[in-house]
Amino acid sequence: MDVLLGTGLILVVAVVAIMVFLHFVPLGLWISAIAAGVRVGIFTLVGMRLRRVPPSYIVMPLIKANKAGLDVSVNQLEAHYLAGGNVDRVIDALIAAHRAQIPLPFERSAAIDLAGREVLEAVQMSVNPKVIETPVVSAVAQNGIELKIKARVTVRANIDRLVGGAGEATIIARVGEGIVTTVGSSDDHKDVLANPDHISRTVLSKGLDAGTAFEILSIDIADVDVGRNIGAELMTDQAEADKRIAQAKAEERRAMAVAKEQEMKAYTQEMEAKVVEAQSEVPHAMALALREGRIGVMDYYNMNNITADTQMREAISKAGPQANPGELPQNR
Repeated sequence: MDVLLGTGLILVVAVVAIMVFLHFVPLGLWISAIAAGVRVGIFTLVGMRLRRVPPSYIVMPLIKANKAGLDVSVNQLEAHYLAGGNVDRVIDALIAAHRAQIPLPFERSAAIDLAGREVLEAVQMSVNPKVIETPVVSAVAQNGIELKIKARVTVRANIDRLVGGAGEATIIARVGEGIVTTVGSSDDHKDVLANPDHISRTVLSKGLDAGTAFEILSIDIADVDVGRNIGAELMTDQAEADKRIAQAKAEERRAMAVAKEQEMKAYTQEMEAKVVEAQSEVPHAMALALREGRIGVMDYYNMNNITADTQMREAISKAGPQANPGELPQNR
């Protein structure tokens, strides 16, 4: 019984040891590498396990590169993986560049990948140029007519400037700026409609691909539409603003005139009040003059007669012209 128990324990330990050995020593990958003619030491694979690098992520791209005739080493691939790069994508890009006879060293390819750019897509774009379609760009000619233009930009990736070069957004912005400049310098929008190639030539002459990761091959105007009459709208808005300003100034002058009128009315009422006040003093002055004997009773009556006569004359003058007393009405 003890013998069977000991034998079973030995078998379990042996199975566990074999599983641990196979985990740290990927024999399948090692045999595949040897069959492909790639020299990878068994201890190198064990070291990858200890450094927490999946051996398949290194060995399979290495076999692919070796079959394509590329000269890369295990240390290069492992270092790129530990730096956070995609080893398989870099090898695919190197193979594509090698087939297209594009000079692309491993260090540059790894740098492009670590910079966050699609290195394989960049190589493919170097072989097959990409067409970037700009959004609709609104530009106004000098005669005030708006043009809505859409362009297609054919670009090819410049591998030497992929690291640190500007992207598609910069190309689109620069092309839009060139379109606005070209249309804005045109005297008439009909000139642009008749010769849209002027836009392409002007934009290309500005060297828009400077400092970018692309090389502009051509700029083609896809669509040109006539928009609003911006100049007429601006003139209309300006006229409306001038009218409102004039109305505001007229209202200000009217308010000032009304205020002046009210001021004069108040001044008139004040003067009338002073006249009434002065007239109220006349009876007192007359009584005082009679008491002190400065005027007589007959003088007072004569003054009243003169006042009555003056009032009568005023009433007659207000009544209008009348017939002379010597003229008699004629019988008809």
